[in-house]
Amino acid sequence: MAESLTARVTAALAGLRNPRLETDLISAGMVRELVVTDDGKVSFTFLLSRDDPATLVREARAAVRAVEGVSPQELRISVVDPSGPAPASHAPPQGAPPAGQTHGQAGMVPPPQQPVDYPNLGCIIAVSSGKGGVGKSTVSANLAVALAARGKRVGLMDADVYGPNIPRMFGVFEKPPVDNQKIQPLFAHGVKLMSLGFLIDRDAPAIWRGPIIMKIVQQFLRDVAWGELDYFIVDLPPGTGDAQLSLVQSCHVASAVIVTTPQEVAVGDALRGAKMFEKVNVPVTGVIENMSPWTDPATGQRFEMFGSGGGRRLAEELRVPLLGSVPLQPGLADLADRGKPILVANPGSPAATELNAIAERLLGLFAARPKVLPVLQG
Repeated sequence: MAESLTARVTAALAGLRNPRLETDLISAGMVRELVVTDDGKVSFTFLLSRDDPATLVREARAAVRAVEGVSPQELRISVVDPSGPAPASHAPPQGAPPAGQTHGQAGMVPPPQQPVDYPNLGCIIAVSSGKGGVGKSTVSANLAVALAARGKRVGLMDADVYGPNIPRMFGVFEKPPVDNQKIQPLFAHGVKLMSLGFLIDRDAPAIWRGPIIMKIVQQFLRDVAWGELDYFIVDLPPGTGDAQLSLVQSCHVASAVIVTTPQEVAVGDALRGAKMFEKVNVPVTGVIENMSPWTDPATGQRFEMFGSGGGRRLAEELRVPLLGSVPLQPGLADLADRGKPILVANPGSPAATELNAIAERLLGLFAARPKVLPVLQG
């Protein structure tokens, strides 16, 4: 049975074509180290170059899962860029990550490259945080909605490849269409959207090495039909890893906005994230404190779930403005889970009022900046 199951899995993969190479995945040599066991476990290495569509991984996963006898829970695909550096047989490669590092991929990050100009994207704003769970995606989503409500043409790119939450926060889950070899962004609440969550299965584990993350970021910048935008917001994963470096190496980021909670542990992590942008010459426009104290209007009682003042202390240390403090009001997280940004579902609430004020402050700061035009060659 193992042999016949192997044949069926191989046939399923051979039924998928690589449009760049105009041949099937097996003939193209993209599937390596294929292992199929009697109890339906399947594993293989998938060679995906930077010029190949990232959606081929999703298609391969779906094709194998559909094979009778395959256990979907026991399907393991390791995605590898064949142009990436190969480790030596006995010694670690030069520039390898230190022992104990889990996903920094110090030896897998491509060398620095010259960023590309994307004038159609307008002002590119990176929204970042030092740690997860601070509400960075919630802030990104609502800022995008606030800017769109002011008549701005806004795109929101979900670059959080490890936890793409923008689809859920906007209540949009369909697969984006492709027209003239361009991925068409989805649209909700006046904002154009693109996320890896639109392209992979909801339960697919995000096991991405540095070159693959670089490829995803570049594809979202280059191969999505964004049209002409005024503001392009990039929701980054927490930390200072491959996605952040890939973004600043791929395009000219106009500004970074740092999101933190008042809690000191979040502030410390956010500080390291801000310093990373300084090292790559991306200006930090300001700090947004999320999950700030909330005052119950009925009783006047003040709730400090995560302390207070951390955002202001961070802004003072970085010598940038505190753009605002968004209170942790009841129901905010539930609305996000149901795909309803607070600015749309409850525009008169304290959190929505503060997010609107932050959007106004950002517009004021960017309007005051002198515009530097790129020098065209030729």
